[in-house]
Parts: sequence; C-alpha cells; structure tokens
Amino acid sequence: MNIAVVGSGYVGLVTGTCLAETGNHVTCVDIDALKVEKMQSGIIPIYEPHLDSLFERNIKQGRLFFTTNLEKAIENAEIIFLALPTPPDEDGSADLSYVLGVAEELGKLIKGYKIIVDKSTVPVGTAEKVYAAIAKNAKVAFDVVSNPEFLREGFAVDDFMRPDRVVIGTQSNRAKICMEELYKPYVRQGNPIIFMDEKSAELTKYAANAFLATKITFMNEIANLCEVLGANVDMVRIGMGADERIGKRFLFPGIGYGGSCFPKDVQALAKAARDVDQEMKILNAVMEINDKQKTVIVPKIKSFFNNQLKGKKIAVWGLAFKPDTDDIRESPSLYIIDELLNAGARVVAYDPEAMNNVAKVLGDKIEYGVDEYAILNEADALIICTEWSLFRTPDFEKIKLLMKNNVIFDGRNLYSLEQMQHKGFYYSSIGRAVVSQQ
Repeated sequence: MNIAVVGSGYVGLVTGTCLAETGNHVTCVDIDALKVEKMQSGIIPIYEPHLDSLFERNIKQGRLFFTTNLEKAIENAEIIFLALPTPPDEDGSADLSYVLGVAEELGKLIKGYKIIVDKSTVPVGTAEKVYAAIAKNAKVAFDVVSNPEFLREGFAVDDFMRPDRVVIGTQSNRAKICMEELYKPYVRQGNPIIFMDEKSAELTKYAANAFLATKITFMNEIANLCEVLGANVDMVRIGMGADERIGKRFLFPGIGYGGSCFPKDVQALAKAARDVDQEMKILNAVMEINDKQKTVIVPKIKSFFNNQLKGKKIAVWGLAFKPDTDDIRESPSLYIIDELLNAGARVVAYDPEAMNNVAKVLGDKIEYGVDEYAILNEADALIICTEWSLFRTPDFEKIKLLMKNNVIFDGRNLYSLEQMQHKGFYYSSIGRAVVSQQ
C-alpha cells in the first residue's frame, strides 16, 4: 500500500518505519525542514532500540521517504496516518489544534477516497471532530478511523511488529477491510485485531494507560507503607505477582512514572470525565500520589546530611524517565535535581542517551560525565534515577575508591539489601529497610 504519515515524532517515525518494513511505500511528513533533510540523509532524530537498522534499510530499499510537502505526501496515499502532538492544555485537556489543523488542510487536498487514521492519543469524540474538519472542504468520500498506538518506549519496534493486539475504531466496512489487510502481517501469530466503534477505541487507549499508571502508583503506596511498617516490598511484590489475576508486570516500586504518555493520558482522561460531570476519584489520587513520589527520595537525602546539602556533590545515574530511551518528559530525575539545586547541592549526572536533552533544559546548572564512574570522584552520595542495564552490575570497589562517602540512594531498587550490606554501603531504597555502613 501507499501510506502517508503526518508527523515524524516518536509515534510517527516508528509507525512509518515499521509499516515500510512489511513492503508498504511510506512517506513521512514533517514541518521541520532541517529534521526532514537529516532523515532523508539517513540520520534518525530519536533514540529507540532496533529502529535505526529498520530506518536505514527501508530508506536504502526505496520504501521510506520524507518531505515537508503535505500535498505531495498524500497524493497517492490510500491511508493517511495522523501522528501529531496532542500536548496537555493548562486544564489538563488534550490540545487538538495540530490534529484539527492538518485535518482542515486534508479536506482541501484529497482528490479521491482516503482513510484518515488518528494514531495520536486523542480524547473521546476526536474522530467526529476530525471528520467534520475534513468535511468542511472535502469534495470526495473519505473515512476517519481511530487506531491508537500502544508503543512502549524502549520496546516500540517489537510492540509494533508483534503487537499484543491492534485496536481499530471504525463503522465503515470499506475502511475495516483495508485496515485489516494492512495489519495482517503483524498478527500472524494469532494476536487479535479488535474492531469497535471510534469512541470506544479512543477510550481504550486512555483506559489502558490510566490502569497501568494506577497499578504503578498503588505499588508505590505499598512501598511507602512497607518502610513505615518494616516490611520488604520485594517480598510483597513477589507474593502479589504470583496471583495470575494481578500478574507480575508493573509492580516494581520506584520514584514514580514519567514520560510522554502516562502523565498526559491520566490527566486528559480525568479532565474528560469532569467535562461530563464524572469525577474520576481514583485518577485524581493517582496524579497526586505520583507527583509526591517523584521526589520521595529527597527527604531521605536531606535527613542523611542533616539538611546541610549546600556544597555537597551529588552524583546522579540516569536522567531519562525509563531505560532504553532518551525521553526526559516528566522524568522524576528532573524533579529530584531541581530540589537538590534549590538546597544548594552540586549535581553531576550521567545517562547513556538523555544528557543532550537534559542539557537543553538545564544547561550548565548541572555537570555531565563521560561515563557512570567519571561523575563519582569525591561525590558525597549517588542517586539512581533510571534503571539502565549498565547500572545493574557496577564495580562496587571502584565506586568506593572514587566516592567521598559510600552512600547510595536507589530510586529503582537495583541491588539487594544483602549485597549492599556485604559491600559496606549506606543504602537507602524504596519500600525496604535502610542498610547502614559497616
């Protein structure tokens, strides 16, 4: 098929590249001319494991193209994906101006039947708004389909190529047949393509992310209670996860969720409910708890240093909101760093992928290291904010030689208490006992 993807951000680029991988001819559209020029030259603008090889291969084999010209991109396209940003407004609602702006333009440009697919995460009722915006100027038949993405950063290529399920919202049989044909190569192992109405598809994405955010937040609440009661959250997590009704995933406690999806989607769903006089009390609690959880480790640090952080060198491992991405949106590390700087601490950080993005936000307010050990020299404490694999089995003897104090505050529970006791560290984590230095 000939496909156009409008918007070459995270979702758009993964979608376009993976669609090209199964033989489709895909043209990605973006208003950023410099970005398009780089992509045409084979330079990928985001970090996502395994995307680079697919990206390079499909450009080389003539299936993946990039342009700033919307009219040219959609001219021969049978399906047009809208993968545009929907940032939160001040009231928490999703800003649809990018989506509806492009929809109006499409109405002026389409000259034959097209399927326009909402790939962005959008509120319930958006498909109707997109249809109306296109219909203002369109003189030909078209369908609007809701096809929410379920891509996890760090696993997006696998999630697209082998999805748990594909959700498609449409009441058009013509669109259904075409979308089913498009997605068949990705569900050969038998995972379902689930057809439903547009509003249900739109709500499915919000509901899924809100539930996962709630699961994470509940576990963080249990972890905080464990600390007060003297229980071990690792044991509680294992006991809970063995129940097949609960499952093992999303039960790891930490310093809260971040990223581009969970915070925005929970907020947007709560706002959408308020708009129809339905108060989502659980989601309100989730947002409140998560905001506090992001900096739950800071009082522990202040207490250890008797509220005297001025001049202390604090090393930070991890800046991305999760491993295997360079995304720092709503990353807990930024909130922690902000509080440390306000307390007068000197912050030195290392992340394998996200330092350039943090530098754009924080500039020289903090320092950056060339690797995880370079930032530890004479450090008073180490904070772990992101569970990158390279942090899981470090050289603890080297750490002890470099640091002024053998003190670790672990926001991701990477190490066992027994291990840290044996190594001779002061070790404070989430939902577990504090290990004192020997």
